[in-house]
This record gives sequence, structure tokens and C-alpha cells, in this order.
Amino acid sequence: MTDDRAPYGTWEPASTADVVRWFAPLDGRWWVAGGVAIELAVGHRLRGHGDIDVLMLRRDQAAAQRVLAGWEWWCADPPGRLRPWAPGEVLPVGVHDIWCRPGPDEPWRVQLMLDESDGPDWTSRRDVRVRRPVRDLGARTADGTPYLVPEVQLYYKARSPRPKDETDFEAVLPVLSAPQRRWLADAITLSYGPHPWTDRLSVTPGPTA
Repeated sequence: MTDDRAPYGTWEPASTADVVRWFAPLDGRWWVAGGVAIELAVGHRLRGHGDIDVLMLRRDQAAAQRVLAGWEWWCADPPGRLRPWAPGEVLPVGVHDIWCRPGPDEPWRVQLMLDESDGPDWTSRRDVRVRRPVRDLGARTADGTPYLVPEVQLYYKARSPRPKDETDFEAVLPVLSAPQRRWLADAITLSYGPHPWTDRLSVTPGPTA
């Protein structure tokens, strides 16, 4: 799927297989994120995607430039103005969105997201009270593709759900375990307050959970 986002150029999202090939040298320090992560959790495609997201910890940001050596990397300075990310530049907290493409005449292929950490823990870039061990941040498909666990991805989507986020929530809800539902409901309540998803999360999952 190609997505025009003038004036910055077109998107042609990489396949999950390409992302795995490019980021494999990082060995467990990255995760497919966004709507594609939800599809990996449920095991089938749900909808079209304008991009593909890869999540990394901010402390590992230099590794992204190494695995995508020779590419163009553009970061979004708040409130969203894209600018080149210089080789070796350390991006500060608050800059967490990076568009990546092989060259200036190529479409954008990967959106890199930087998240925060505190020692062995991941912490949400939106609320430092929301955290969990980094080792519990991701899961893997049967073929070994690492992806962000759905409860963490849904936590980010819950702040201002769009129709596509509702689609993702509905699709993945049946496969969330009781602990995953509790974690997500608690995180949503802590960060966002009352939310329409929390009542649906309180329903006990069936035997497949």
C-alpha cells in the first residue's frame, strides 16, 4: 500500500520479512509495532497499512543507524516537523518518531519509534508510571518475528482511538489473556482515566486465552 504524505514524499511500507532481514542483527532489541503487531498477535491480516512501525528503546537508537547504514533518517521534532537525523546524533526525550528510506528518491519504508527505559524496565513515553520489564515487552511469532505485545500497543492506541484502532482492539481482544486484560485496563485508567475499553476488558476471556 502506498500513501502520499506531501510534502515529505510517498510511503511504500516494507514487508515484515524485509524488516526482519534488516533488523535481525540487533538480536532481540527491536519489535514490530503498530497495527502490524496486532496482526502478528492474532495471526492474520486485518486491514491496509500506510506504514510499518519498528519500536526500539531510546538507549539503542545508534544501532538503528548501523543496521540501516546508507539510508536517510528523518526525525520528527515536536510538534511534528521532519528534519534529517544526523549520523551519530543522540535524539533527546520528546523526539521519538523517525522516518527511514534508502535514498532521497526512494519511498519511505520504515517508521522507527523510540521508547523509554529505566534500567531493566520499559517505561511509557506518555506516562513513566506505566512500566514493565523489557523482557516482557515483546513476543515472537512461530517463525521468530518479534512484535510488541498487544496490550502495550493497545495502551498507546487507547489515548485517542480512531476507527482503525477500534478494529485492532476488537480483533485482538479474544486472544488477550486475563493478565493482559488487567494490565491494559490498569494502564489505561492510570494514564487516561475512564475509558470505553475498560468495561470490555473486564469480561473474562474464554478458554483460548
